Amino acid sequence: MSTTVSQIDEVKTTPWAGGRSPFSVEYGKMMMWFFLLSDAFTFSSLLISYGALRFSSSAWPDPSTVFQSVPGLFESGYPLVFVGLMTFILIMSSVTMVLAVEAGHRNAKKEVVWWMIGTIIGGFMFLGCQALEWNHLHSEGFWWGHIPTFEELRTLFPKGTSEGVMYTYSHQFANLFFTITGFHGFHVFSGVIINIIITINVLKGTYEKRGSYLMVEKVGLYWHFVDLVWVFVFTFFYLV
Repeated sequence: MSTTVSQIDEVKTTPWAGGRSPFSVEYGKMMMWFFLLSDAFTFSSLLISYGALRFSSSAWPDPSTVFQSVPGLFESGYPLVFVGLMTFILIMSSVTMVLAVEAGHRNAKKEVVWWMIGTIIGGFMFLGCQALEWNHLHSEGFWWGHIPTFEELRTLFPKGTSEGVMYTYSHQFANLFFTITGFHGFHVFSGVIINIIITINVLKGTYEKRGSYLMVEKVGLYWHFVDLVWVFVFTFFYLV
């Protein structure tokens, strides 16, 4: 019997037995980092494509003119106010996620639930604001493959810009804007759904039984990534 036990111990300590992780990181958490890295490459390629077209063009729609409305309240005259509100909502949802992770480290189940609910509400609010913005832009003529009328274009470009240039770059701007913000919105929606699932598991006591709220931290990494990407989307489309 003792010979068998010693043989098992010998197998476990061989170089091929796996042993301790060299980075002391849990497997699922490391896989989340790999996923986020690959997703970062995708967003980077899209934003670089936008930047290449933006800075190689002779004219481009002015963001302060395109995004000057507050849907449902003001049609014009408030440049970047609405997107500023959207950004604030997303940042606050990131704060509530941090608090949920912190509560998880203390095994404070009720606090985790409430902070996760706050994060979910923030995600839905951001998506609702994005839907309002898209609807407003669509009503003004901006959409995939479609651009505003010539009279509307005149308000978006500097004086002296030719008609052909205005139509070309408005078309490119609209296609890239809805593609990239839509791709980001899909990530936010996916994050909200995942957060709901995690919250249900917290309520059921799944992680309390495991003795670890590590899943909340993994989802938190994804949510913070989505917020970070929005900072770049906001800069590229709304400020530059």
